[in-house]
Amino acid sequence: MSRDLILAIDTGSSSCRAVLVDTAGTIIADGRASVPWKYPRQNWVEMDPIALWDATRSAITEAVAKVDAADVVAVGVTSHRETVIMWDRRTGAPAHDAVVWISQQTDDIVRRWEDDGLAPMFEQRTGLRNDSFFSAAKVVWLLEEVPGLRARAEAGEIAMGTVDSWVLWNLTGGTMHATDHSCASRTALFNLDSLAWDEEICARLDIPMAIFATVLPSDGDFGRVAADLIEHQPPVRAVIADQQAGMFGQACLEPGSAKNTFGTAAVLTFNTGTTPMLVPGLTASVGWTVQGATAYESEGVVFHSGQTLSWMQESLGISAGGARIDDIASSVASTGGVYIVPAFGGMCAPHWNRNARAALTGMSLETSRAHVIRAAVEAMVYQTVDILRIPDLGSLSVTSLKVDGGGAQSDWLCQFLADIGDLEVVRPRELERTALGCAYIAGIATGIWKDHADAASTWSVDRTFEPHMGADERATLYAGWQRALTQVVRP
Repeated sequence: MSRDLILAIDTGSSSCRAVLVDTAGTIIADGRASVPWKYPRQNWVEMDPIALWDATRSAITEAVAKVDAADVVAVGVTSHRETVIMWDRRTGAPAHDAVVWISQQTDDIVRRWEDDGLAPMFEQRTGLRNDSFFSAAKVVWLLEEVPGLRARAEAGEIAMGTVDSWVLWNLTGGTMHATDHSCASRTALFNLDSLAWDEEICARLDIPMAIFATVLPSDGDFGRVAADLIEHQPPVRAVIADQQAGMFGQACLEPGSAKNTFGTAAVLTFNTGTTPMLVPGLTASVGWTVQGATAYESEGVVFHSGQTLSWMQESLGISAGGARIDDIASSVASTGGVYIVPAFGGMCAPHWNRNARAALTGMSLETSRAHVIRAAVEAMVYQTVDILRIPDLGSLSVTSLKVDGGGAQSDWLCQFLADIGDLEVVRPRELERTALGCAYIAGIATGIWKDHADAASTWSVDRTFEPHMGADERATLYAGWQRALTQVVRP
């Protein structure tokens, strides 16, 4: 018996996942493949674009093989953000490895722009900061460092895109060079008011306009899947950045609603409604444009969240994944005064210090592996609470926070967040909200759901965590974190 299915392609920082979603909003099949990072120099992080697409293609093939491919009626693409790829428009060959969001190889360019007084222009026009985190400096680095690339770009031979554009290009057999408002808004080259590439910024940075993708609404017509992937070539009807997709998938549809994703990084996003809101310490971006309406978001990113646990496992041989987090964290009464500040590549919101480096403090001869692991899990929470406690949040202050991502599987982490944040923490039944948010938009575009609210009706609660910690204990623990921060975050 045939049924309508939506294929959501989620190309993340460390893995690619393809999921098939039915009309009830249920994931019924998936495929997954990992993508390694490359470290050509200290603090440089790159990815092989071909390997990235091969992993994405593998995930798609694995997922679609589990169902009747003819049932796929629409496709959506979501991806990690800020990473930049350039490729030949004729051959599709990458001009260089992708420069990944966390890489610091563009620091000299950022400092140059700071000296030139460009920082206020970025914030006022794009909602972002003059920081290596965002795409603008990566674009300029490639144009300046790859021999012959600038001339080819000016001649119209080169396409530039974030990961979504690269995936879409390959997904459609090289017929679509496009992106959506949300992905474009994370580049520091996109004007939040006009919802277009900012030609004045590009002129100041000497970036040729010929390289840019066409920008469409999140529910735009992004072409059709190539026949060698899915024979009947279903339409691609959604492209959206991963964190914004997660916010849509968490049904954070009203101004003031918020979610936090605990993944490789952690990202706290607030729906600010129909107007961009610039909050000191946060960035402003497009949340999505669906059915002709644009929603904006304010956001705080924590560079190293779940990645800290991965580092412990890979470098120290300590396993702390999944349910093991709860077992280890609860095996000791506290961290024994141990704090980990995981600034392995600097600190993002709200500190914005790329020169900070990680620290492990407060150890004694009684410190055990369990204390250190618990400190790493606690650090995931403390960094999120740092964002929640920004003094100028104003109307964005929240009393209820939805969570998702791999870390949110941990009951212990969710309860500690409720306790330290002094707020209600709500975990949904399905934690893959990024893929589901992307699927919702593709489904709305093709009439499977009539609007945002109809799609959101498939969202349901798994568990709600209420704060139980006393005010004195909360203050003492957080003060310890603040002292540890002073050792790594300096002007």
